[in-house]
Amino acid sequence: MRSLQVSALSPDLSGTALMDRPEPILRADQVLIRVRAAALNFPDLLMTRGDYQLKPPLPFTPGMEIAGDVIAGEGFAPGSAVVAGMRVGGFAERVAVDAGSVRRKPAHLSYAKAAGVGTAYLTAYVALVRLANLQPDEWVVVHGATGGVGLAAVDLAKALGARVIATSRSAQKLAIVADQYGVDAALVAPGFRERLKEITGGGADVIYDPVGGDVFDESVRCIAFGGRLLVVGFTSGRIASVSTNMPLIKGFSVIGVRAGEYGRQFPERGRENQEAIWAMAEAGRIRPRVHAEYPLDRWQDAFRAMERSEMIGKIALIP
Repeated sequence: MRSLQVSALSPDLSGTALMDRPEPILRADQVLIRVRAAALNFPDLLMTRGDYQLKPPLPFTPGMEIAGDVIAGEGFAPGSAVVAGMRVGGFAERVAVDAGSVRRKPAHLSYAKAAGVGTAYLTAYVALVRLANLQPDEWVVVHGATGGVGLAAVDLAKALGARVIATSRSAQKLAIVADQYGVDAALVAPGFRERLKEITGGGADVIYDPVGGDVFDESVRCIAFGGRLLVVGFTSGRIASVSTNMPLIKGFSVIGVRAGEYGRQFPERGRENQEAIWAMAEAGRIRPRVHAEYPLDRWQDAFRAMERSEMIGKIALIP
């Protein structure tokens, strides 16, 4: 079978290639899946460089979430349409996944859309519900709102009854998000501080930040007293810092978000989180968006599009 393999870490994908490998050997507690779509996430790109906190031993196959059809295994009839999450291994024609990580695909979602639910919406749910305790009518600012993780937070926050301000570097992409997801305001970032304070009447209750850098610095200046500033990632490339007098004076919290680790630290809550997002997906309360689908042999184009932040929503690889 074909799979994408990282044999050497590099800043330019030169250590990554599509290769022929033996089909995975199925263990008793696993499910063998024919992959129909695999979602691309920013950590997948970072792992090819060695810049992510998870550093799998070389060689490894990236890919954190897939949708496909069951070939064999525990608990599912052959041919069942399923979704599954993993830490690595998804960018392949077939995968063997622990049975506990597999669930049925919502019938109304395409394989590509279903593959993109798990990581992005789980991150948004842990951040907004578990850590920020988001309440209806609170003001939520979502930075990087046109990317996969950001758009999931926009979608979930609206579903939870919050008032949402979306930010992005691209006014054109923001207009699409505003039209399709009904945000309450859309602001180009950086440079949003004064307008945000005007819209919210003083500051945002919750700020969801997968961008970091200058966007984080500006967020510190426009968060409400008692607000929650959620650190989700650093797609800008710069890890920002905050002087501790700022949260002291303004009474806000800075909260780190690692959704997968949250589930590993609190397994029961982790299961509840998964059940919650998939129940919302099944009911049509959340609407994952796929920007583009790339055949697996065009994986470089997909990774470059991710690197250049060209997408609105998710990118899927199709083996």
